[in-house]
Amino acid sequence: MAYATSESFKGFVRSTHDTRNNWITFMFVTKCRFNCFLKQSHIDTCTAAFRELESCDFEFGTFGFGGSHVHFQANVPKRYSVEVAEIMLKSRSSMRMFERHPGFRKRYPRGSFWSGYEHHESTGRKNMEESTAYLNDQVRHHNLAIIDDRQQKLNILAERDTASLPQEA
Repeated sequence: MAYATSESFKGFVRSTHDTRNNWITFMFVTKCRFNCFLKQSHIDTCTAAFRELESCDFEFGTFGFGGSHVHFQANVPKRYSVEVAEIMLKSRSSMRMFERHPGFRKRYPRGSFWSGYEHHESTGRKNMEESTAYLNDQVRHHNLAIIDDRQQKLNILAERDTASLPQEA
């Protein structure tokens, strides 16, 4: 049995690069809504963990941390469903948070950093700027003061190094 095909379809050449828009704005909440994102080192660890998935063709836009939750934009590759992408993002970020900040094991003894709640919505080209503005405004919106603890760690290491220098007589 022969299938009929239209003449216009025969000349169709599929592009090797997917140009469709699949930008999604996610919101993940920490377990029990603990304020885990009040230190800059925690924010940096979480952002770096998400960015590790760029090797799987994810693209990331703006990140906005609101103390107990994170909003971010991601371009999810078409081969992943939103559910699979969410699982990948949550598992990688929680794994890195527990590796780099061992004190989180005291707060989360069962190893579950993220709550089961998540929110996602499609971010089209029209409202990309609106979404970015909302994400950039998270610190003011939630009236937070982010503690920059990265420099404190460097100062402690510097003091330890100067204490080991030989003293002049």
